[in-house]
Amino acid sequence: MYAIGDYLVHPGQGVCRVEDVTSGPQAVYQLLPVGKRHPIYISFPVANEGRLRPVLSRDEAEQIIDQYPTIEIEQFHARNNSLEEEHYKNEIREGSCLDSVRIVKTFRARIADLSARNKKPPVAYERILKQARERSCSELAVALGCTPEDVAVLFQQRMGEDSEN
Repeated sequence: MYAIGDYLVHPGQGVCRVEDVTSGPQAVYQLLPVGKRHPIYISFPVANEGRLRPVLSRDEAEQIIDQYPTIEIEQFHARNNSLEEEHYKNEIREGSCLDSVRIVKTFRARIADLSARNKKPPVAYERILKQARERSCSELAVALGCTPEDVAVLFQQRMGEDSEN
């Protein structure tokens, strides 16, 4: 069971802080999403806490950033963009932070490849990239005790890129 003040990952909302835990036959966590523009409290049944997972430790977060250059790009392709988008959104929702980082790397590469061939990437690619980036950066930021922008800079430094990209 999670305690008040703990950070956890909600499948739909991403990183949340436990604000309150009500007890009784219908025990409920009161969760507050972290880093949202207009956060609202979420009531989540304690009975379903198996769908929640704890935020990474600092060591796990540093390990993900360190191994970013060697993370393999995902090879999944579907018949059409909407099936592909659905697959990746489910993976972001149900997967780990490492899965989200892998998806970010995959879609950065796909978008760069299409742009290099003077083709416009599908809008779905941008949506998936944005969602995966927000999910992974917010979890890594909580684990490392910094902002999501600082996490993005850490990734860029790890890849030898300048901070303006």
